[in-house]
Amino acid sequence: MTKKSNNSILAFQKTVRFRYFYRGLCTLILTAFALAMFLVIWINYVKDNNHTGFLSGIGNIGLASIIYVVLFLMNGRFLKAFQIGVERKAKHIASVILTCWFTDFIEILVSITILNNFRFVFAFAWRYVLLAICQSVVLMFTVALMVNIYRKLVKPLPVVMIYGNYENDIERKINGIPQKYHVEKKIYYDDPDFDIDTIVDNCSSILISDVPAHIENVVIKKCFEKDKRVYFIPKISDIILKSSDSLNIIDTPLYLSRNLGMSFWQRFWKRVVDVVFCGLAVVILSPVFLITALAIKLEDHGPVFFRQERVTKDGKHFMILKFRSMIVDAEKDGRPHPAGEKDDRITKVGRVIRACRIDELPQLFNILSGDMSIVGPRPERYEHVEKYTNDIPEFKFREKVKGGLTGYAQVYGKYNTSALDKLKLDLTYIANFSLLLDFQIMFETVKILFQKDSTEGFDSERAKEMHDADIKK
Repeated sequence: MTKKSNNSILAFQKTVRFRYFYRGLCTLILTAFALAMFLVIWINYVKDNNHTGFLSGIGNIGLASIIYVVLFLMNGRFLKAFQIGVERKAKHIASVILTCWFTDFIEILVSITILNNFRFVFAFAWRYVLLAICQSVVLMFTVALMVNIYRKLVKPLPVVMIYGNYENDIERKINGIPQKYHVEKKIYYDDPDFDIDTIVDNCSSILISDVPAHIENVVIKKCFEKDKRVYFIPKISDIILKSSDSLNIIDTPLYLSRNLGMSFWQRFWKRVVDVVFCGLAVVILSPVFLITALAIKLEDHGPVFFRQERVTKDGKHFMILKFRSMIVDAEKDGRPHPAGEKDDRITKVGRVIRACRIDELPQLFNILSGDMSIVGPRPERYEHVEKYTNDIPEFKFREKVKGGLTGYAQVYGKYNTSALDKLKLDLTYIANFSLLLDFQIMFETVKILFQKDSTEGFDSERAKEMHDADIKK
């Protein structure tokens, strides 16, 4: 091992230790803030409503504090709320807010028991709602500040990339987040001088970028042996198998991937969330619906809504509903024509509602009718499904769930993310579905609404490629 390599590894270890220390400190601060706001509500109410006859005063407050801290830490650990710097800022904020909400909800039930007052749930529930809102606002800004400080203090981790013949832009993407990683060296797996022992001994972490499976296996095992970090790009089969269960029924490790999709209860509760949230949204946003409809009608007297055939669960076709933002017959030749930033087919009202995403709101009715869900892969045009299924047979896997208004690929992908990578993101959601994941995606969707490059969806990118293919033909 060279002196330079040794210094690099020592610097890496120092950086990792600081990261863990900083995250631990942030966890203490977030917990303290949440607890302090909880105690303000708790103490003011307990003064006049403690009917237990024991653990009054400091003892009661101490017990309540311990229970709240334990619940907050357990929920936060489950929701990965304290891993500052690991994920995107929006995901940290969403996780912390969900932690507060779940903890406060459970605390209502705990408080009923401690105070021996079953009327508590009615008399005090509104206080907990107010508490959750205040905590969400305070901790949202606190987490954002913590992430910003983290990015300034922590140096990027040096990564050695082992790459194969498949061309991708993973190096650019990795170096595009300078607060986390930096590819300091690239090594071709089939190079005559390729020696995995030497590589692993002289680096702190390795990125495997689409190399043959037998090489990938050797690298992963060697990194495990040497206690070195290893990052790798998963294949579609890796994503599917990630949700497997470990079985111990014979003297050989056995993994079970049931591949049954969502259970009955998962489908039931997902549908309940869709109906409740969309029903409330339609009522609350009804003035927006009315004003938008009038504006569209008054501008050119054309139809208010735009309908287009899309594909959802099990290959079912349905008509997706949007507010019309372009001139009538904008695609009269039957071919997809994605709108450019200065497309003259977009109406004046259309430019406003597209910028504010208001044109997507009528899809709430698609959700209420059962054709779509709030969260899921974006439903594609059937022409695109046929084309991309021919190119990528696994593209049909997206149809295991209903198409969504927002989704994993919309939140974590970009407009220029490849079809294969967006497919992998959608499969990550499908293979790891949970209502908590749905809530996180909903929270993070709020952020991307304000990003200019998120105005075009997966279907628009595919439409452009289809249009270009038609021109070549």
